[in-house]
Amino acid sequence: MTNAAQASYPTTRRIRFRFGEDHRYGKYFVNNDMVFSHFVAGLSGSFPPGEEAFIRSVRRYADRITEPVLRKRVNGFIGQESTHGQEHRRLNEKLIEMGYPIGWWDSESLKQKRLRFEEWLGGRRHLALTAAAEHYTAVLAERVLSSAEIQAIPGDAEVWNLLNWHALEELEHKSVAFDVYRAVGGSERIRITVMAVLLTVMIPLTTVLLTIALARDPIARRHPLRLIREAYDLYRGPFFKGLIGQLAKYLRPGFHPDDIDTTALLEQWRDELFGSEGALVDHLR
Repeated sequence: MTNAAQASYPTTRRIRFRFGEDHRYGKYFVNNDMVFSHFVAGLSGSFPPGEEAFIRSVRRYADRITEPVLRKRVNGFIGQESTHGQEHRRLNEKLIEMGYPIGWWDSESLKQKRLRFEEWLGGRRHLALTAAAEHYTAVLAERVLSSAEIQAIPGDAEVWNLLNWHALEELEHKSVAFDVYRAVGGSERIRITVMAVLLTVMIPLTTVLLTIALARDPIARRHPLRLIREAYDLYRGPFFKGLIGQLAKYLRPGFHPDDIDTTALLEQWRDELFGSEGALVDHLR
């Protein structure tokens, strides 16, 4: 285990956000940008069921983890992911009321399909998929917290508070699933293969789902040129530019998530959000 992993444990923060209080931006809550707003809404819709799947993959092996530090980190991981799901579901209720077509992510039929897929994958491959997805979210989280350009994007203040908190905690537990995978004998071949598949499908799948969501938005359908411009700005902007190269670091044999040092970034944002005068101290329960 790396020194970074030993230095701290993921902290489960009991937190409550106040969605629906900022009405400045109307439906398109990210800088009045239709494409960016649908992108963020789609991410939020996918998070709760995705995080529940991550928890299942790690919990499946929890009784085989005997090393005390890793056991404590697993408990923190489960606590953080569970809280993420709760708060994103609360946001998703508001987004659905605003007309974002994201409710299908939480449908019972899709949940049953996910469970069957997980059984087909088997425990180790499901855990490898979680470790790969956690790298993906950690890379996005690092971009969100380190990019002044992203932080400067106008938008609903409480949604940005949620995203910054979520990003902080993704970095805090970014190596937990990976270390569980190694601890239960997961192979490098499967780890790398799973990530290679994820790299192949993730951005095309994101694009297809975003296109479907926009096609279902009657306002967006009336502004095709605006959609093209905003889509270009999203994919050429700080969220996606150079993303594949950062994700591909995971394919290197011997890679560990803590090889990417985010210690200083974590310290900065823990203080900004939860220090003595942190922006989210009053959100803690």
